[in-house]
Amino acid sequence: MAIIIPASFGRLNFPTRAHVSLRVSASANLRISRKDSVDWVKETSSFFEQDKRPIMLFDGVCNLCNGGVKFVKDHDQNRSIRFEALQSEVGKKLLMRSGRDPDDISSVVLVEKDRSYIKSEAVLKIMKYIDLPFPQLALFLQFAPLFVREFLYENVANNRYAVFGRSDSCEI
Repeated sequence: MAIIIPASFGRLNFPTRAHVSLRVSASANLRISRKDSVDWVKETSSFFEQDKRPIMLFDGVCNLCNGGVKFVKDHDQNRSIRFEALQSEVGKKLLMRSGRDPDDISSVVLVEKDRSYIKSEAVLKIMKYIDLPFPQLALFLQFAPLFVREFLYENVANNRYAVFGRSDSCEI
């Protein structure tokens, strides 16, 4: 069987079978060793034993993030969300539970007992927990394509220190 590739595709490099299997096995070994070392869901299950409310992880030194936490607190009359800085020990453990690097403070994360949300998905989920009209706004915004929401989120997140500044310590 022959594969015909138009000249307009230019030069394509296809990995050999041996190259592919080496890459897969190397990454699989890394994943297995990381998972075997600590079961982060089990390790952090105590965070949800007494209090089932989700935990919002945020960058504790980012002024935009601290403002976002204050906004959520002001618009969450039922106190349905807890807060934890990404830089804290609890925050790092919950990041690991969410499959993230413990030093990754690049995005907001919402951790529920059985699931985690990151970036724009976390923002929309948080909006569903707070007072009117934000759940309705979240319902409307979820129809925006994910790549558009993520593009906007990434641009704000990557420039948050330059635009909003940072503080020396977590204010919350």
